[in-house]
Amino acid sequence: MELDIKQIMEIIPHRQPFLLIDRVTEMEPGKYIKGYKNLTYNEPFFAGHFPGEPVMPGVLQIEALAQLGAVAVLSQDAYKGKTAYFAGINSAKFKQKVVPGDRLDLECEIIKIKGPLGIGAVTASVNGKVACKAEISFMIG
Repeated sequence: MELDIKQIMEIIPHRQPFLLIDRVTEMEPGKYIKGYKNLTYNEPFFAGHFPGEPVMPGVLQIEALAQLGAVAVLSQDAYKGKTAYFAGINSAKFKQKVVPGDRLDLECEIIKIKGPLGIGAVTASVNGKVACKAEISFMIG
C-alpha cells in the first residue's frame, strides 16, 4: 500500500514545516511500513544546523521515523482518529550525516502493541547506508 502526502495527513496530525514524510512506499498496517523524505536546502532546520555545513539533526531523523511508525499504527481500524504520542527512545545510534539533496529512506517494524502502548524498531538510511537506528516507544491516545 502506497500513500502520498495528502493521504498521510489524513492519518497523522503533523503539518508543514513539521511533517517529515513525503511518501509511504510500502505498508502492512500495524506491522511494517517504509517511506521517505526528500531533503532540500529549503528545509527550515538546515539554515541554523549548521551554517556553512547543513546537517539534519538526529532528533529530527528520529521524529521522521516516529511519524512513519504512527502512520502504520493509526492506519488500523482500531486506532483511526487517534494520536500516537512519542514515549521514548532506546539504543539510538547515528552512523552518518544526512544533508541537503539526500533521500532519507525510512523503515519501521512494529514489534509490539499492548493496549495503548507500543514499540517499533526503526531505521533511516541514505543510498542503502544506515544513517540512524533505534527502538522507539509510543502511546496511543
